[in-house]
Amino acid sequence: MLQTLSIRDFVIVDSLNLEFARGFTVLTGETGAGKSILIDALSLALGARAESGVTRVGCDKAEISATFDITQNLDAKEWLEANEMASDELELVLRRVMYADGRTRAFINGIAATVQQLKELSEFLVDIYSQNAHHSLLKLSTQRAILDEFAGFSLIAADVAAHYKTWHQLNIQKQEIEKNSASYAIELADLRDKTRELAQLGFDLDDWESLQQEHIRLSHGASLLEGCEKARDLLSEGELSATRLLAQVQHKLKDLPEFDASLDEVIELLRSAEIQLNDADRFLNRYLQRTELDPGRLNEVESLIQAIHGMARKYRIRPEDLPELLSNSKTRMVELEGLTNNGELAKQEAQALLDYMTLANQLSMGRAQAAKVLSIKITAEMQRLSLSGGKFEVQLMAQAIASTGLEQVEFLVAGHAGVAARSLNKVASGGELSRISLAIRVATAQQASVGTMIFDEVDVGIGGGVAETVGQMLKKLAEGSSENAFQRQVLVITHLPQVASQGAQHLRVSKSLINNQTLSNIEMLDKMMRVEEIARMLGGMEITDTSRMHATEMLG
Repeated sequence: MLQTLSIRDFVIVDSLNLEFARGFTVLTGETGAGKSILIDALSLALGARAESGVTRVGCDKAEISATFDITQNLDAKEWLEANEMASDELELVLRRVMYADGRTRAFINGIAATVQQLKELSEFLVDIYSQNAHHSLLKLSTQRAILDEFAGFSLIAADVAAHYKTWHQLNIQKQEIEKNSASYAIELADLRDKTRELAQLGFDLDDWESLQQEHIRLSHGASLLEGCEKARDLLSEGELSATRLLAQVQHKLKDLPEFDASLDEVIELLRSAEIQLNDADRFLNRYLQRTELDPGRLNEVESLIQAIHGMARKYRIRPEDLPELLSNSKTRMVELEGLTNNGELAKQEAQALLDYMTLANQLSMGRAQAAKVLSIKITAEMQRLSLSGGKFEVQLMAQAIASTGLEQVEFLVAGHAGVAARSLNKVASGGELSRISLAIRVATAQQASVGTMIFDEVDVGIGGGVAETVGQMLKKLAEGSSENAFQRQVLVITHLPQVASQGAQHLRVSKSLINNQTLSNIEMLDKMMRVEEIARMLGGMEITDTSRMHATEMLG
């Protein structure tokens, strides 16, 4: 149940705090006063798309907060638990902030949320019926959804659609395989040859690096040996080798520090150089001892490198990409082997079709039963709305298997007695369609799972005794019924005094000019204020004693 609605700097509202009670609440006001602002604001809090220009002129942002009592709303509580947004309180707070630059932010119980999450959660909180909603009744998809919701089969209908999608995908896949079986067989044979060839090559990316290094070393073996031998000759073997020359330098300097101690530093450097020269000489000696020319291994390495490059050229890729080609080929081969296994796929497709038909038949039975009940209920409501003798039928027409089930749902209407029922969009005038829409909403509302229902001027085109009947119907809807024994919260925006007089709560919208700005305000009316408002609705801006008496009578 909606408890409070707070609006800040939204369109022509500067600051507004409203409290709502359970039962029937009406909202009235002059044309253009901004009655729909409340619905627009609440819709934004529930995840509606934010249009540009909703921020009040001169303000940086608009802010809307809605508080709900979810004590008995198990669906909402389960959603909050699943999304880790539950609070210890038995109330839910939705908040939406719209910035002047077009940015928006959303919060659920103080936790940042997405607009999509607001939309999902709002499905368990509020149903809003706008004055233009009856036009959507002309769509077969809307008519089917109304019947499924009335039957309590909305989830089954969703499951039917999901099972149809599964079967349809398998069926297309099966047809595709049958159509391309020959090309798949050729591709599979080519892949088997390719994977066998690549596997025999035994190519490994890490080995490829070391193989190239080995090839460079083997192909330059003679140069390596010759160079190292000459280096050793210069280091230690020759008459003018570096070690002998270094020894002579050390001999010349060894006694001189007696005359100048600073020469000790250079002598120490020469000793260090002697150690390094000896280490280098030993390293080269060991290298020459273990290194020899190996033409056989060189030929082997060159052959392997040529094979790798040849394979890469064959498939027009770099040698480094050969392992990835092998992996992808194996994956595709497994995929094709599964596709060409027609028997297994046929079993899967047949099982998917069986699962779909089982659910679709269950849905068909539920629809058939609900269609009879709904037809009777809406026909009865039509009689109360001055459509005497009129008849409403829910027609089910068989169709090929589809995501929507095994039948097409269509609403048929006869406006008065003696006339055959025809498609809703062919027989109903604007006024009739409005009344039929209301009859459908009232007849199906008892099955709705949400506790708050808002009707935004659904009584357009209705007047006189019918308007009073509409008010009584909406009041009864708020009070509940034997089928659904709990009091709902019904909020109605109306221009009819016959409807407004039925409300348990009465809110009035007005606007005024403050500091050259037009601002809207909503206030709760007491008994005397209600008399004045109903009288205004009856007689216009000039309220007479007669209209006051009539208003008092209507309010009981």
